[in-house]
Amino acid sequence: MTRKTRPQGVSTVAVHGGHEKRDADTPVVEPIYQSVNFVQEIGTAEGLRYPRYGNVPNAEIVARRVALLEGAEAGIVLASGMGATACALLALLRPGDHLLASSWVYGGTHRLFTQEFEAMGIGVTLVDPTESRGWRRRLRKETRAIFVETPVNPTCRVLDLRGASHLTKENGLALVVDSTFASPVNFRPLEHGADVVIHSGTKYLNGHHDVMAGVVAGTAPYIEEVRQKMMVWGQAPDPFAVWLLDRGLKTLDVRVRRQNENAARIAAWAEGRKEIRHVHYAGLPDHQDHEVARTTLDGFGGMLALELLGGAKAADRFVRRLKVWIHAPSLGGVESLVSEPRFTSHAHLSAEQRAKAGIPDGFVRLSVGIEDADDLIADLEQALR
Repeated sequence: MTRKTRPQGVSTVAVHGGHEKRDADTPVVEPIYQSVNFVQEIGTAEGLRYPRYGNVPNAEIVARRVALLEGAEAGIVLASGMGATACALLALLRPGDHLLASSWVYGGTHRLFTQEFEAMGIGVTLVDPTESRGWRRRLRKETRAIFVETPVNPTCRVLDLRGASHLTKENGLALVVDSTFASPVNFRPLEHGADVVIHSGTKYLNGHHDVMAGVVAGTAPYIEEVRQKMMVWGQAPDPFAVWLLDRGLKTLDVRVRRQNENAARIAAWAEGRKEIRHVHYAGLPDHQDHEVARTTLDGFGGMLALELLGGAKAADRFVRRLKVWIHAPSLGGVESLVSEPRFTSHAHLSAEQRAKAGIPDGFVRLSVGIEDADDLIADLEQALR
């Protein structure tokens, strides 16, 4: 009888996944192949390596590791999260096709859908993901895919994929999920009916605020389609950036678990503050998505948001007083960051539009790092006074 091999844990895969067997005298840490050209075999096109093709050694290792972390057949590394989103969807859509997308998406993704895709002849319909039967009612015969982002930037809402997944399976569509906020430690969309997973590797996967990258995971034939788009649109990453992403992935599990713990403590503390109107964190029992998060996520994440009483003036005063938290627009790294979406991802919207989207003036987003939670809370507390 064949003995079943126990699947490796997330930490083991994050450290070792994607590597071939190491021989004697080979380096433990993968070297940087900082070369544009690789010697090609004479008389054949097979085995041609070129950085723009995404098939050089550093990129291949990270791509295999991301696929293992997500439980996918294959993966690919691109130059940015937006590059990953664009190439992932262009591999599925052609002029005349239709995309159903959640209206709760990152500002850059919203612009890609409503301006660039529309200009290319790809129809896009934005759907309130909480609307009962909303996906089904807006389905067209030209629809080829459904796109959602969960947890949502910056409101930290957590979506239930079951309805969209059932619809895509029933109609032969692709369910594409941007899982940047969760990372594979907290959520693996393929286990919940998704077909494609996208990450901004700039965020949790790298975790050190020093790399720009994106990744896509899915079936091997589909990833090859993404590769073709990446090659044409010039979205392949630099070898050094991929090497840094490789290095960051090795601590993914321990970083995210610490960030989960810190964020949960901060959210619980913030809930009792009179200066804060509302705390957006799905780990809190009274959060509207707590049950979905509890049953689908392995951790509630390191992102939360606060709505301050006093609106924009209170937020400005709060941010200026912070000493440990850094005012910067990214997320997912070891340093704790604070940002205001009205000046970053949602600056293109009016105050009224932002309020309608659940991002009123006074809304601040916190990306919780790995510092001592007591120090982070103390800094927040003195800034609120």
